Amino acid sequence: MNAVISGLYVIVDPAACRRPAIEVARLALEGGARVLQWRDKRREKGAQLADARAIAALCRRHGATFIVNDHADLALASGADGIHLGQGDLPVAAVRPIVGDAFTIGVSTNTIEEARSAEAAGAGYVAVGSIFATSSKDLTRPASLERLREVRAAVSVPVVAIGGITAANIAAVIGAGADAAAVISAVCAADDPRGVAADLAAAFP
Repeated sequence: MNAVISGLYVIVDPAACRRPAIEVARLALEGGARVLQWRDKRREKGAQLADARAIAALCRRHGATFIVNDHADLALASGADGIHLGQGDLPVAAVRPIVGDAFTIGVSTNTIEEARSAEAAGAGYVAVGSIFATSSKDLTRPASLERLREVRAAVSVPVVAIGGITAANIAAVIGAGADAAAVISAVCAADDPRGVAADLAAAFP
């Protein structure tokens, strides 16, 4: 639970990337991303391992935090700093004995109750979304800036805003109390991932 969760948080999803995922990860880090999450919903875990390990190495080189979505075994095998769980994934209490006390576990939430429950179970951070409309994730429940403020007031762990965040609205989520802002398509689908990442990262104080 020692990983730093703050600033620009880029979710690297090969399905959303216009360039090779590892290249996008490198450019995002060069632009100032402080957290990268690996998220591949299409390939088997064995096929993902080399990419995840390569991104873990990039994160170490840049002093950034590396998170793997969903899979505790892939997170451990790749040398990640943590894992991110959705509401439909294994609960924090079940994952903690697998990954150990030093591993950061993040949880997707949409309500104050979910956020408090995640924190009580030992989550190192909670994500709140979808703050704005997004096409990057299916079946995303809508949230709002007000919900983000409510969750920020209800928990003591870092809060990550997610969903439709761009350079045009990132200041609003920071103003609502987000410690970090997670983006997928804003960086992955950009013509200039480094430049977009730099613009987003510069919004944080």
